[in-house]
Amino acid sequence: MQKVLIANRGEIASRIIRSCRSRGCKTVAVYSEADSDLAYVSMADEAVCIGAPPVAKSYLNMDAILQAAESTGADAIHPGYGFLSENAAFAKKVMERGLVWIGPGPGVIAEMGDKVTARKAMIEAGVPVVPGTEGLQSKEDAVTASEKIGFPVMVKASAGGGGIGMHVVKDAAEMEKLFPSAQGRAKAYFGDDTLFLEKWVERSRHVEVQIAADLQGNVIHLYERECSVQRRNQKVIEESLSPSIHSETRRRLYEAAIRAAQAVHYTGVGTVEFLVGPDEEFYFLEMNTRLQVEHPVTECITGLDIVALQLDLAEGKQLPVRQEEVPLHGHAMEFRIYAEDPQTFLPSPGKLTEFHPPQGEGIRIDTGVKTGNTISPFYDPMIAKCIVSGCTREEVLSRSRKALQAFRIAGIKTNIPLLLEVLDDPVFIDGHYDTHILANRTKR
Repeated sequence: MQKVLIANRGEIASRIIRSCRSRGCKTVAVYSEADSDLAYVSMADEAVCIGAPPVAKSYLNMDAILQAAESTGADAIHPGYGFLSENAAFAKKVMERGLVWIGPGPGVIAEMGDKVTARKAMIEAGVPVVPGTEGLQSKEDAVTASEKIGFPVMVKASAGGGGIGMHVVKDAAEMEKLFPSAQGRAKAYFGDDTLFLEKWVERSRHVEVQIAADLQGNVIHLYERECSVQRRNQKVIEESLSPSIHSETRRRLYEAAIRAAQAVHYTGVGTVEFLVGPDEEFYFLEMNTRLQVEHPVTECITGLDIVALQLDLAEGKQLPVRQEEVPLHGHAMEFRIYAEDPQTFLPSPGKLTEFHPPQGEGIRIDTGVKTGNTISPFYDPMIAKCIVSGCTREEVLSRSRKALQAFRIAGIKTNIPLLLEVLDDPVFIDGHYDTHILANRTKR
């Protein structure tokens, strides 16, 4: 490929541009009218405005993006994450235009994007799944199924992702009340009101395995990431390796992730997410058929450029290393810096009157903004990712405190106080935390 159009915005667009540039590949940025002054727009070799700020008129506008690719002569499209990155219809349109789609094929995206069909595929592949149901359309069926599984249960949107539309339900009365509104939310966000249930695993951890697969059928893992620090079911801090799972559990997770990828004939870079219980029994959650926000922590411990690996695999190249050759060095953490109130988690859009991220050994900043830019209310409020690496977890914890304290951000509220609070939490320091760590912080 000679010229890649990046169908995304902000820090991930900047990140992809850097990898493309390192291999001599030209780039095309697309932007909405609200993003014209963001840093990634000027970083690219070319930039095309694709519409008004609302995502439906810009970053979800397939025709506008494809037209931008045609007008600039791009021969490939990288979707980044979010927006159209896991949209099978868009991937199909890209390929039908004769362009390289930097990701797995539309068939895999569709199969893994539907949580019900994904569960079926994993059960057939022998990958453990949380006890649950197939698609449900009525609250009566949901109550019956919940009583069979045993309350509490998690209600999920079949076509959902990113934690949107997930609800923990504790009894039949609550299910009858919540199910219709959950259907409406699923329909509004994903165009599909099908819901399904899973057993709610108490004190669980969220652990995911990074995988990569080539067209020749080879699949490797790039170790795991602990992603249990979450708010509103969305990740805030990630680290690799997980500080709390045993070596035998780790081995079994890797085997299950590779088996999952092989079962659906996966190609490219992807992530298999698992729920790990306090007894270290684990269950398949979902497969993300795209680049993950937290991929930098894996890059730090392996030394591999995962975006460059995506580009190579999309061109049909074989994996550059065998499993036993994948490097592993030290420890890494990623902190998502959001424009939001650290207490309520509500977005805090506005103008960045000052933005000076930290520098230093073991500190990497991925961002798509600069001083003077506006954090728009139209999009995810993430400002930057602060990735910290070191020889040991203890060294990373120390560096992370200093790095977060060194941020100079003005004009908006950020979640940095919350991140520092987590870093001082004895449960987090000990490493044996679960997905309730933020919810429980007020109880300690």
